[in-house]
Amino acid sequence: MTSTVVCHQSASLGRLERVERAPHPALARIVRRYCGYRHQGTGLARRREVAQAEVTIILGLGPSLRVGGPSHPDRDCSSFVAALTDSYAITEEWDSLHGIEINLSPLGAHMLFGVAMHELSEHLVVPLADVLGVEIDRLLERLAQAPTWERRFAILDAYIGARVERARRPSPDVAWAWRRLEETGGLVGVGALTQELACSRRHLSSRFREQIGPAPKTAARLLRFQHAVRLLERDDGSRFAEIAQRCGYYDQAHLNREFRQLAGATPTEHVARLLPDGMGIAAE
Repeated sequence: MTSTVVCHQSASLGRLERVERAPHPALARIVRRYCGYRHQGTGLARRREVAQAEVTIILGLGPSLRVGGPSHPDRDCSSFVAALTDSYAITEEWDSLHGIEINLSPLGAHMLFGVAMHELSEHLVVPLADVLGVEIDRLLERLAQAPTWERRFAILDAYIGARVERARRPSPDVAWAWRRLEETGGLVGVGALTQELACSRRHLSSRFREQIGPAPKTAARLLRFQHAVRLLERDDGSRFAEIAQRCGYYDQAHLNREFRQLAGATPTEHVARLLPDGMGIAAE
């Protein structure tokens, strides 16, 4: 499998090495991508992480991050999981950062962790030690000793593959409903889902909280927002009003309100804060 390597160096942002790779094909429905990174900065760096419709794992191989949000106190974390939540986060790093980011589907994360996903979604981030116990220390040690990014990704393929092989499979109704939401970018209504599944809203909401994190309505909201962010960052000339319409918002004002809550900025501010070469989003 081929990795994509990006290097950036500048006086203001420092030096970044980023290596991305898809997971083993057997894990394609579990893991979206791996991203190894090593950043040598030039002092304090503050970044904004917008709400997403996927689960993010950070495996720290160096100094910790400080993570906080509008309704969440700051905490120093090295290795943690961020599940689906309707809030943005601000991260702070000092001089250097080294680790691996894993992006997973919510159902894949449920299989990997084996916990009720709402327990993770109720927090901005959760230390991996609270979810995986002593396993995380052994995994981090192996990753730190691996000589190359490719070897680290292979270790993760094997580790995740072994855990999900032993895991309970997602409920067919939840898997179907989540797939429909993804296919439509969150535009299908919850009523249409429950009608097709011949179940109550309460039943589907309970299953979603267990296996996805938020209830279906919030999950759909996050998918719509994620679609809007990707269209905005693609910079294909689409106007804000057009993006709002394509993503199911009533109007541009509705889009602006969602961005303020889920990104902590207006769409215009969000685009202006994008850093080069995938270095993230400046906090201000």
